[in-house]
Amino acid sequence: MNTTEIKGNWNELKGKLKQKFAELTDDDLMYAEGKEEEMYGKLQQKLGKTKEEFKQMLSDL
Repeated sequence: MNTTEIKGNWNELKGKLKQKFAELTDDDLMYAEGKEEEMYGKLQQKLGKTKEEFKQMLSDL
């Protein structure tokens, strides 16, 4: 899944991530234009995933 697909489906992905990982907050999942990598880094750190693992997890949702 590329960045454009993630942007288009972010609300749906956000809901699925919150269901799967109850420790994620709305602030963790706040999407800001141009700050995708910062958000991904914060989520990776909180979930203990590598960048590749996290992007694969998003693709699998």
